[in-house]
Amino acid sequence: MTLNLILAASSFSQAPTKMNSLLESGHATRLAEIPKASSQIRIVSYNIRWRTGTQLQEIARFLKGNNKHALIIGLQEVDRAKERTSKVNNARVLANYLGLYYAWAAPPAAKSDKASEEETGVQLLSSFPLKDVTRLVLPHAGPGGRSRAALGAIIMVGDLSIRVYSVHSETRIPISQKMDQLQAVLDDLGRFPPQTGAIVMGDFNTWELPAVESTGKLFRGIGFTTPFPDDETTFMRDLLLFDITLKLDWIWLRGLPVQNYGIDRRITVSDHYPLWTIVKIVNQV
Repeated sequence: MTLNLILAASSFSQAPTKMNSLLESGHATRLAEIPKASSQIRIVSYNIRWRTGTQLQEIARFLKGNNKHALIIGLQEVDRAKERTSKVNNARVLANYLGLYYAWAAPPAAKSDKASEEETGVQLLSSFPLKDVTRLVLPHAGPGGRSRAALGAIIMVGDLSIRVYSVHSETRIPISQKMDQLQAVLDDLGRFPPQTGAIVMGDFNTWELPAVESTGKLFRGIGFTTPFPDDETTFMRDLLLFDITLKLDWIWLRGLPVQNYGIDRRITVSDHYPLWTIVKIVNQV
């Protein structure tokens, strides 16, 4: 099925398995077969900047890739029912196109003229079922009282349990408060046994060098690793006289050995670039 057909039929697709005002989870109408080489998983983190229509098609084609590996995807700035994206449920559209399980969550709307509209949200997509789906509203409001959210879920790959998060942190707050937002995600992870594999990924909005350094100290201090160097920029915006390039996006891993990784700068529909890594699954004995 093409993405154009899915977009046209999105309002008639089956209801998700779980839904409330700002949390939704379910799976594609037709699930894709998990690739046989499921001992390796491709992980992608991407702030798609509320793209829809033909731009969402380009994103979907990138995420689908060559289908050699099972997928775990974390997205940020995904609209579900906003005027700017024609009230299309982009979270479900992507899940149907990719044939994956999915969950989507958003923070509460700020008190503004558009408070009746749903906020943009974060999404998880997976070749494997999502369990213990948790919506987290992060501490510390940004400009205008806006909130940011993270989304967590458990994924079972064989007998290995992996807790995975998609995170969208606030931009315009002090660095200490940004670390509080990340700590709130790690506190939720603390509910699970320490041997649980973990992926924390997303747009952490670490545009200041001290924020990059503090993020590395926070995660490395509790046994996480990342294959991405601190000076690898993940965001680029063209201005009249110069370009702004920043390190905003991350993938942090625990218990998942990295086989390969990269930042794909060929896809430019967002002002962020997608990060990807391929990890090896080592099942527990």
